[in-house]
Amino acid sequence: MNAPFPGLTPLDRVLTGFQRALDTVAGATVAARPSPGDAQPLPTLDARSQRRSAGLMRVNHTGEVCAQALYDGQAALARDLATRTHLETAAAEETDHLAWCAERLHELDARPSLFNPLWYAGSFAIGALAAVAGDRWSLGFVVETERQVETHLGEHIKRLPADDDRSRAILAAMQADEARHAENALARGGRKLPFPVPTMMRGASKMMKTVAYRL
Repeated sequence: MNAPFPGLTPLDRVLTGFQRALDTVAGATVAARPSPGDAQPLPTLDARSQRRSAGLMRVNHTGEVCAQALYDGQAALARDLATRTHLETAAAEETDHLAWCAERLHELDARPSLFNPLWYAGSFAIGALAAVAGDRWSLGFVVETERQVETHLGEHIKRLPADDDRSRAILAAMQADEARHAENALARGGRKLPFPVPTMMRGASKMMKTVAYRL
């Protein structure tokens, strides 16, 4: 897959990034791939199961908002064109995840997190900070992030109501993509992040998940 925005000037990238931020927060993203959930019938869930599925999918939707922001922040300040292209390509696939989760939330008659603009802004800043440290550290940040997300998705797959195979199929496809993103970033020279950075990342993620589940 080619990078979504090849040959852009720095100003073009800023303006394009601003538009992507608006689309991400406003829920205006469109998937390039069909949702994996489409192959599964719409389940009939009782009220309790529907609330659980909605809460979990809201968390995952917020996670994808954060993923978009992280990749955008990293790509904006990447020093090497190949690194920027890699980050933009991964971000394009994450856009699919965002759209799939938004569609499933709509089916569950649930809304995204009220704090998505805040999650986006904070994640963009973290991504930009990782890029400032250098491309290899930035790629290492991708590796650690995607591995933590892969683990998190596995937990959510288990926590979904037994009858919600539609949501489960979406999360399984996302998990496979995240694992591939981590391996690709590692192959490109991503460095292992030093302690206590991974622990701090898990703590921030836990806070986001706790809030987004309900709000």
